[in-house]
Amino acid sequence: MKLEGFLLSVADMACSRQFYETVLGRKVIQDFGANLTFEGGPVLQAGFTQMLGLDPATEVKRSHNAELYFEEEKIDEFVKSLEQMGGIQYVHPLLEQPWGQRVVRFYDPDGHIIEVGEPMDCVVGRLLREGMPAEQVAERTMFPLEFVRMVEEQSKR
Repeated sequence: MKLEGFLLSVADMACSRQFYETVLGRKVIQDFGANLTFEGGPVLQAGFTQMLGLDPATEVKRSHNAELYFEEEKIDEFVKSLEQMGGIQYVHPLLEQPWGQRVVRFYDPDGHIIEVGEPMDCVVGRLLREGMPAEQVAERTMFPLEFVRMVEEQSKR
């Protein structure tokens, strides 16, 4: 079996499309009106509950039990762009997780949680540049010391 993607129910396709294109830089590859697919995901579907024969009143907004996860090497620039856009409803601002990764979480127009975080190789590189010894970086990030040393070597090139 092969996972083909993930679908999000949306109330307003135009609003959601603009959000995913503008805020997250997604590129539309198929647009069927009530169904829209972005390159690499997600798929947006208007009228999802009706399509399944379910009561639209049963849809849950801000369920807080799932999120879409994106990575961004230039996390500081991304967060500044969010601030400049305005109107973003945050779960939380940019913060550093215990393992050193910096992430920001916010809602899309339908209350789905979006997380944008630093790629872990960038986290390892940042911690090394800040002067943390490789052994401590491995312990903090929970990555093998061999991976940390590989990132360290690559940064010297």
